[in-house]
Amino acid sequence: MSIEDDTGKRRWKPPQDARTPDGGRTMGQRQHVHKKKLSKSSRVWVERQLNDPYVRRAIEAGYRARAAYKLKEIDEKFGVLKKGARVIDLGCAPGGWMQVAFEKGAARIAGVDLLPVEPIGEAVIFQGDIAEEGMTSRLISALGDRPTLVLSDMAADTTGHRQTDHVRTVALAELAAEFAIEHLAKGGVFVAKVFQGGAQGDLLELLKSNFDEVRHWKPPASRSESPESFVIARGFRGH
Repeated sequence: MSIEDDTGKRRWKPPQDARTPDGGRTMGQRQHVHKKKLSKSSRVWVERQLNDPYVRRAIEAGYRARAAYKLKEIDEKFGVLKKGARVIDLGCAPGGWMQVAFEKGAARIAGVDLLPVEPIGEAVIFQGDIAEEGMTSRLISALGDRPTLVLSDMAADTTGHRQTDHVRTVALAELAAEFAIEHLAKGGVFVAKVFQGGAQGDLLELLKSNFDEVRHWKPPASRSESPESFVIARGFRGH
């Protein structure tokens, strides 16, 4: 398990010297790091984690990542999670969003990520790239029908240059949007991470031409310094 970094969820790892000897894969384990052994940057990271109320709440609630609260807040505002939903989660590691989806009554869930993900309930989880040959078919087959909700918390590795990071993450959001438009059931919903500036250009045009409503929102669980926000597209018009 891991706590994701808001600016690089997909492949990000904490500083090496901030990790425990066994890899530091759980939130609880990271609280036992000996601060005197850390570099300055690692110490700042650890302090932020220990002082983050969403991290503490996630530990207490048994969520794999504080990102679970982002989806919970999106659902509270936009009602994206319905009982009996068929959900595909793109960039699903470490699994916090799938935990929330099951809590909300999702019937079937399939996910994919470049990183390994520990099993969650009856979710079908693939390790790989959504763009690789055959992955789309495997995800749809795992659901047994078209999804009613497509989630994407994918983000590219960060470079530190916000404009570059924004462009790369929007490219992943476009990939997720194309997947959703090709496979969603009529009336379905799409939720994806974008960086500061939101969904722009081709992505915004694509969503508006296929969904009844397209909104941008930054949930309270997103750190104030993070450039991320989310695009929520509801009412898929069908194929």
